[in-house]
Amino acid sequence: MTTSEPTDATSTPTDATAPPADGTTTPATLPDGRPIPLMTGDEGSTLESWLEFHRATLELKCAGLDDTQARTASAEPSELTLLGLVQHLTEVERNWFQRVFAGVDAPYVYEEGTGYRLSPERGLDKALDIWRREVARSRATVAGRALDSLGRIPDGQMMGGMEVSLRWILIHMIEEYARHNGHADIVRERIDGVTGA
Repeated sequence: MTTSEPTDATSTPTDATAPPADGTTTPATLPDGRPIPLMTGDEGSTLESWLEFHRATLELKCAGLDDTQARTASAEPSELTLLGLVQHLTEVERNWFQRVFAGVDAPYVYEEGTGYRLSPERGLDKALDIWRREVARSRATVAGRALDSLGRIPDGQMMGGMEVSLRWILIHMIEEYARHNGHADIVRERIDGVTGA
């Protein structure tokens, strides 16, 4: 991704993998395997790193669960499940990166469009594979694009017809994942007591 700000090819690296000025080293990932969001760097790379962090957090919240657990609505009276969250965020990826940013008339991934409805023949592993493919499409769609690049919200959606920048989409996606990862925290803890991340 590029930004509207010029970069100096001779400048010192400022990403999470570059050693700090004091000579200590900073790991590129947390002990749980999630990537550390950039602490310094250009705006586009920083936004992308935060989105990657939240994507990895969602996957971590599902780690080690079987299909029965992933289908468990554990925070009553809510019917929210971790499987439903994975499916929903798959739909969110497709909507904002394919329909809005790329202008593709992409069909829904799941039958009812929100992703929350569970299907007996689709388990967690299959849903995560579909989500990973959609995330890969999203990454490819925005690769090398300026933050000021515009997409258009399709007619029929809330705010239909409005133009929106890639910057806005990335910020919205970070917020969307962060909110749902908070839900995932509660659902997962109620399933098996796992906390953190």
